[in-house]
Amino acid sequence: MSIYRRVLGYYRPFLWQTIFGLCLALIGIGLNLLKPWPFKIIVDDFLRAGPTIRTDWRMWLLLLCLALIGIQFLWGIINWSTNYLFVKIGLQALLKLRTDLYSYLQSLSLKYHDARRSSDSSFRVAYDSQSIQTIYNKGFTNIFGAVITLIGTFVIMLRLDWQLTLVSLGIVPLVVGAIYLFAHRIRRQSTSIQEQESAVLAQAQEGLSSIRMVHAFGREDFEVRQFQQQARQSLQANLRLTLTNVNSALVISTLMVVGTAVMYYIGTLHVLAGTLTLGSLLIFSAYLLMLYQPLESLTYTAWAMEGATAGAKRCFEVLDRQDDVVDSPKAIAISSAKGAIAFQAVSFGYAAERYVLRDIDLRIEPNQIVGLAGGTGAGKSTLLSLVPRFYDPTAGSIALDGREIRQITKKTLRAQIAIVLQDTLLFSTTVRENIAYGQPDATEEEIIEAARRAQADEFIREMPQGYDSLVGERGGHLSVGQRQRIGIARAFLKNAPILLLDEPTSALDPATESAIMETIKELMRGRTTLIATHRLATIHNLHQIIVLDHGRVIEQGRGPDLIARGGVYAKLYSSGHFPS
Repeated sequence: MSIYRRVLGYYRPFLWQTIFGLCLALIGIGLNLLKPWPFKIIVDDFLRAGPTIRTDWRMWLLLLCLALIGIQFLWGIINWSTNYLFVKIGLQALLKLRTDLYSYLQSLSLKYHDARRSSDSSFRVAYDSQSIQTIYNKGFTNIFGAVITLIGTFVIMLRLDWQLTLVSLGIVPLVVGAIYLFAHRIRRQSTSIQEQESAVLAQAQEGLSSIRMVHAFGREDFEVRQFQQQARQSLQANLRLTLTNVNSALVISTLMVVGTAVMYYIGTLHVLAGTLTLGSLLIFSAYLLMLYQPLESLTYTAWAMEGATAGAKRCFEVLDRQDDVVDSPKAIAISSAKGAIAFQAVSFGYAAERYVLRDIDLRIEPNQIVGLAGGTGAGKSTLLSLVPRFYDPTAGSIALDGREIRQITKKTLRAQIAIVLQDTLLFSTTVRENIAYGQPDATEEEIIEAARRAQADEFIREMPQGYDSLVGERGGHLSVGQRQRIGIARAFLKNAPILLLDEPTSALDPATESAIMETIKELMRGRTTLIATHRLATIHNLHQIIVLDHGRVIEQGRGPDLIARGGVYAKLYSSGHFPS
């Protein structure tokens, strides 16, 4: 029930609209219950007695037929209005849940996203979230309409023939038992389908996003087989659920036919005995159909709710996830930073007891440029990730300008930091929007100036639409060097006092690397900079070099001083690089 309460909580802003819709639904149900009565009057007052009973019978017959048309027309208008209103409310709640879900996923730390496929999160936002609309439109509103119809129909049938009514309701306990029997199986199988569909999306996304690699190694057939295997598992899960639905529908429909047959038998006996008129039997048959239809609707609603609950549960699993990188209750917003960074006894592990960094003690002065050297897995990128609080240290603390960074709001902390990665991430939009991503209110002149300083203005202007040119998915229309310059232009425009560079040139050829490094030197000027790289020549003459090995600082100092000591750095510098 807690899932349903949480779902209905999303409809609280639409309470009055829902109440208005329910009032319309009540009027519609009342009109629906009136539909059989004109025909009953026709059968009992005209067909059985004959037209000689009254001289104006033609006019009354016409009026009864027009009344039937009028009732149907009014019911149709009200039903249309009610359905439209409830669907609109359901879509508004769906929009709110999707927005909340996507917003919360954006706020969760990288540790959460590292442990999950992005496609699974996308599936929850795009597809699982639709369960909130199903629970409302096919659940709550259907249940309300079905229950009111059942009550109204039961009262009318009871007044017509109480014995026949009780006989007709004899199947209800059996129907309820069947619903209960199949409900748990449907929820379990619906959950399995959601998981299998998520896996299909993940397989497709991974194969298509790596299409260059697939083509390069001729693995198209392998990827198709992998996808087919996931799709087949989804097919089997869907078939299992379909079989359950078909079996349950067969059981329910059979029970209802049994109830109808018994009613026909006993009702015929009552008509022959003179205790029930033919018109009353006909209207009783119509009301029995009205009784069984909502009962059948409740059956399918219960099963639809079970399937929707599986999706809603997956959505609320995300919303219930505790963010492990949160602002302290006393965190303050900062408008500027000098750039002094201090690590004190910092240790960190992505998983318990598996530390990537151990006992890091560092102090970086404002405007100082510091190189992080070390082989693959030494902890360079992880150390950089701790500064903007992509992760929080497992132990120890990090301070900015003497203030522990947990005491600074994440939003304002990250506003003081610009980042350039080895693989610059670009969005499938224009060059202009990618440069201004970290500074969306930047003027055209500021964007062009940032591109010029990054030595990107020239090639941008040569593109078909210049700054309005689309870069393609993940920047696929640009070369690696061009993407890197766009990333550097983005950092220039943000103009943050702290700069983090993570292997900014390792994917470039020597000529492009040399040109990019000249641009990066311009970018680093006047900023506290941490640059992680395998290439020691890139950082040899910086203010300070930190040498990491298996998550520990093993050497620290200026490049020439470290060579003079003849330690690890000196040996590796002589070989030209760190082993990866």
